[in-house]
Amino acid sequence: MSTQTPDANATRDAVREHYGEVARTDGACGCAPGCCAPKEGASLGLGYTPDDLASVPAGADMGLGCGTPLSFAALRDGETVLDLGSGGGLDCFLAARQVGGAGRVIGVDMTPEMLAKARANVERLGAPNVEFRLGEIERLPVADRSVDVIVSNCVINLSPDKLAVFREAFRVLRPGGRLAISDIVASAPLPESVRNDARALAGCIAGAPALEELRAMLVAAGFQDVRIDLRLESRTFIRDWMPGSGAEEYIASAAIHASRPAGEGCCGTAPSSSCC
Repeated sequence: MSTQTPDANATRDAVREHYGEVARTDGACGCAPGCCAPKEGASLGLGYTPDDLASVPAGADMGLGCGTPLSFAALRDGETVLDLGSGGGLDCFLAARQVGGAGRVIGVDMTPEMLAKARANVERLGAPNVEFRLGEIERLPVADRSVDVIVSNCVINLSPDKLAVFREAFRVLRPGGRLAISDIVASAPLPESVRNDARALAGCIAGAPALEELRAMLVAAGFQDVRIDLRLESRTFIRDWMPGSGAEEYIASAAIHASRPAGEGCCGTAPSSSCC
């Protein structure tokens, strides 16, 4: 099973250009298809606290999420955390506080402008246990079985090959490692006019997988204990992403939980694991 499309490279290029523009202009378009100014209190509306936002460098919070994955990641002191699509570094810096000096946080983003912004934020904050790497989430620049927890905030829906993302996530997690992802899923079939709209793709709408499709991809990648909790209240902010489209009627934010089985041998249980 693969969600790779013939125009996958064109999709990545469109997404990279969109978020590169966000980084260049310091605009927090969020998942809105057009670039715009930050919406006051956007991250507070997603579940971040004033203390969270006060603890990170200016520019780390770009209002680009659709939830708060760290609120259910249950990070522990000393863990290694990987953030898929790390943007300006908001979740990475917050995770670094939770895992402490003995822990480590790696952010991966495919947009050079975002990477430059995140690395500048590391210098401002002085966070020696946080690093950012340029790469695509379908081909992670991370070693096999080297991280304890993977988080991501409204990024995987942008990938043209989501199954590859989950297979890579499985590869880099240690046995017993876990996923804590906030992302967009389709709660009803997407109209073709929206699914084929490039603006809606970069805007986190057109690429939303159906709930059962998402569950099947996670299981196919080898994950267990899969749980997907829809946040129907997210329709309030989704309505602002593409006004007049009715997007809030067929997509919603979800908290996605899964784990890699513990006690594996070399190859684990994933049918396409590349660890051997």
